[in-house]
Amino acid sequence: MRFKDKIIFITGAAGGIGHDACLSFAKEGASIAVTDIDIGMAKKVSDEIKKSGGQAEPYQLDVTNIFDTQSIMEKVKDRFGGIDVAFCNAGIREIKSALELDVKDWKKVIDVNVNGVFFTAQTFAKMCVKQKKPGNIVITASTLGISAANSRCAYTTSKHATVGLTKQLAIDLADHNIRVNAVGPGVIKTPLTERYFQDEQVAERIKNIHAMKRVGNPSEVSNAVMFLASDEASFCTGSILVVDGGWTAGKVM
Repeated sequence: MRFKDKIIFITGAAGGIGHDACLSFAKEGASIAVTDIDIGMAKKVSDEIKKSGGQAEPYQLDVTNIFDTQSIMEKVKDRFGGIDVAFCNAGIREIKSALELDVKDWKKVIDVNVNGVFFTAQTFAKMCVKQKKPGNIVITASTLGISAANSRCAYTTSKHATVGLTKQLAIDLADHNIRVNAVGPGVIKTPLTERYFQDEQVAERIKNIHAMKRVGNPSEVSNAVMFLASDEASFCTGSILVVDGGWTAGKVM
């Protein structure tokens, strides 16, 4: 098992990609710190792992609060003895045109998707440096971290920021033996995107923006996350692994 005796700290762990990543890492032998702003859902994921014979603990975490982040990471360190991988996955998005987007929604998306990622990554990196141990950070970016789409002004901006943050952290932390990489999912069928599939025409249009003519599923992203977090990717840092069925490869004519 690739992650036997490893401790994985996952934000936004209650649903979609985060949920699948929790289960996938646990199957590979890891103990999971299941963190989410929804503690009830975090407990359900943790219980699911435990019922399968794995190790997990749920924690309520608001990633936009750096003091909360620091406190929870200390609790995880005390509970498990340390943290080996931080998967910065928590994220939200808006669907409004740039002309209609209000300041409150803009700030909320930036706060979760950029500040939340930085607070988690920085807190984890400081812990690694203090303990003089290597570390591994994986960040959930997006295809909209390297492109754009209509009515996603705050989200697209935030994901471009996480791509830049991934590269900058990789440079700053390399001397401390901390690798930093990101995944860039296309449209993945999760609770966050479920509304897309309620209309058959919209669902078909979304499928067709991918060269493979389908959307992805959470396990296809979590597999990429586990690769980047594993020793198999030991020479990867500052990379953005796009998991998008060919969306960003080019336009299908």
